Amino acid sequence: MTTREVEHEITVRAAASDVYRLLAEVENWPRLFPPSVYVEQLDAEGDRERIRIWATANGEAKSWTSIRILDPEKLRIRFWQEIPAHPVAEMTGTWIIEPLGEGETRVRLLHEYRAVDDDPEKLTWIDEAVDRNSRAELPGLRANLELGTTDAELALSFEDSVRIEGSAKDVYDFLNEATHWSERLPHVAGVRLTEDTPGLQVLRLDTRTKDGSTHTTESVRVCFPHHRIAYKQTTLPGLLTLHTGYWQIDEDADGVTTATSQHTVVLDPEKITGILGGEAGVPEARAYIRDALGGNSRATLGHARQYAEARR
Repeated sequence: MTTREVEHEITVRAAASDVYRLLAEVENWPRLFPPSVYVEQLDAEGDRERIRIWATANGEAKSWTSIRILDPEKLRIRFWQEIPAHPVAEMTGTWIIEPLGEGETRVRLLHEYRAVDDDPEKLTWIDEAVDRNSRAELPGLRANLELGTTDAELALSFEDSVRIEGSAKDVYDFLNEATHWSERLPHVAGVRLTEDTPGLQVLRLDTRTKDGSTHTTESVRVCFPHHRIAYKQTTLPGLLTLHTGYWQIDEDADGVTTATSQHTVVLDPEKITGILGGEAGVPEARAYIRDALGGNSRATLGHARQYAEARR
């Protein structure tokens, strides 16, 4: 039986306590780590918790359940996959956070794993996935930790909501059935949706902008009938280095539904002037993104409302 042990590390300009806290708070992972799409805590007792992770590995969308043991005193987090994603037979690891001095920390990520049927080809696939994800996760962690100490204005979160005289199920169906968006939404020029695993979608959109041009984005979406669709863009428009979000659908006792679109983005400061012009800065880019993403979301919510209310 072949078991692989690998280690990756990086140095971060941040306090060890801040590094540990962000690693411990799994809801932050899609913002910290490029491969992570969505993470939820299933249950917790003392220093032990179960989490479910949706992420990309070698370009494929995967989901698995992990157990974590949190040790805030030693600044360590042990983890192992309770239900591994094929072709992984077993996966364990440890985050080790080591203070180097004032405001500087070494982060070490250890993995130990083996493949289903001890298959060499499957083991090679896991080798590549672990190496690729670790090399993406650690710089992503560093960039997002250091963002708060350099230019927090590059990060932006916002949401828009509408009240709908219709059921949550009908609103959810409209948002979930994105394969029909090019017919239902004027700002969508083309769609390609794949769903090899129920509730785990890869959505590629060609979106029209106000000047008539189109841009292409791709997202991984995690769908929870009939109340939430969480997503992360894996192919981004030029102005962004991160875009995560969700559609939240809540129906009250009177059958009225509140549908909300939430976005969290990080701007790419090096692309601002090239896209928005030489006089543009971070404030103009924030306003542009708020208007562009918010406008498309409000349009989508408006059409979802018409769809749901027509079926009441």
